[in-house]
Amino acid sequence: MSRRWTARLALAAGAAALLVLVVFAGLGSLVLMGVGWAGLALTAAGVWWMLTHTGWIRVLAALLVVAAPLGVLFLYTAAGLLWVVLVSLGLWALAVSAGRAALVEDTSPSMPERSVSRAERPFLIMNPLSGGGKVEKFHLAERARALGAEVVVLDPAQRQDVAELARRAVQGGADLLGVAGGDGTQASVAAVAAEHDIPFMVISAGTRNHFAMDLGLDRQDPSRCLEALTDGVELRIDLGYLHAGEPVDVSAGRVFINNASFGVYAEVVQSPAYRDDKARTTLEMLPDLLTHHSGARLSVRAGSPTMDGPQAVLVSNNPYERGDSAGLGRRERLDSGELGVLCVGVGNAAEATELLLRGGQGRGLTAATAREVVVDADTPLIPVGVDGEALMLATPVHCRLAAGALRVRVPRHRPGAPHAAPPMDWRRVRCLALTMGRAAAGRGAA
Repeated sequence: MSRRWTARLALAAGAAALLVLVVFAGLGSLVLMGVGWAGLALTAAGVWWMLTHTGWIRVLAALLVVAAPLGVLFLYTAAGLLWVVLVSLGLWALAVSAGRAALVEDTSPSMPERSVSRAERPFLIMNPLSGGGKVEKFHLAERARALGAEVVVLDPAQRQDVAELARRAVQGGADLLGVAGGDGTQASVAAVAAEHDIPFMVISAGTRNHFAMDLGLDRQDPSRCLEALTDGVELRIDLGYLHAGEPVDVSAGRVFINNASFGVYAEVVQSPAYRDDKARTTLEMLPDLLTHHSGARLSVRAGSPTMDGPQAVLVSNNPYERGDSAGLGRRERLDSGELGVLCVGVGNAAEATELLLRGGQGRGLTAATAREVVVDADTPLIPVGVDGEALMLATPVHCRLAAGALRVRVPRHRPGAPHAAPPMDWRRVRCLALTMGRAAAGRGAA
């Protein structure tokens, strides 16, 4: 289907979603929408109260979180209009999906890649525990050795310095470094590869594989990543660096390939009890952290804007997609030359509700981009989560971006390489549907 007709489908589905409400619910459609919004608002307020209180208030808030949506469903069912709401929501989902698909070609092009010759002496480090044992499950070590790579499988019984292993390999003549493991291990080896300007290779054998996802790699079958050894192309991507305290020592910077988190999440994962009982520890610590009764008070400077007192900060190596405010999805590019910054500062239930109802947009969330970000605090040390690893760093913490610092070798054919869908923009969809139609009519008249 052409972009023009996809845009028209989006407009038609959106109109149909409203029409279904009006035709089958009449003036009651306004009541339906009001009840739905009220249910969402009560749910959001309940979540905030549950996270910021303990004892009987938390119990009542949890009951509200459950009762509010159930109450909305009961009212819809009692009025005999539940099917109307479900059909309308389905049409609206179709409208948004089609609209985003129509706008895909309006996004920036994929990261440029260049053909390269095969590495002569590739060196790969594999963690047998990553991803629940994917190295053994997919026979990654055997397959890599069959393709001419030198492979070191880490010994789970002892701690090994992967960065030192990589440096020794480079000294021994390795012309490519690769990792089958988690993002933290990948970051350590990527720093060595960038330091020596040799290619780096990612094998998606971790649990979440965020970095592999943003490179378009196959996360279901990590053995396909090995195709980069025989039929690979090279990308030039950015690297994030952290420098703790003053003065800034560039040579002592810590690399991050995904993100560095400050505030609530970083404080929670630093707790000794977190490993044994994550849910309970989080619920016990959140009330004081969210209300600033404990933890460091942060200040963030990203270029000209300064954010004071956010509860959580995420600094990412390139921005996450717009519309993915939690930073849980993917980054459209890894070569934009800018850090992404997300600051969450929610002070009350009203701001938490606004954040939910506006789809991650509101006073409680600040998004920015910058080449350098400085995170300061009212304490000399703050917890930081760097690519999933918990650290304590001296303040202020400087985050900077090294543009094009890392050469990444990836397979020529990758399942996740196509454009990610852009955020919905109804004005652009309408213009696309109408303008292209007029252009076609003009050509026919000529």
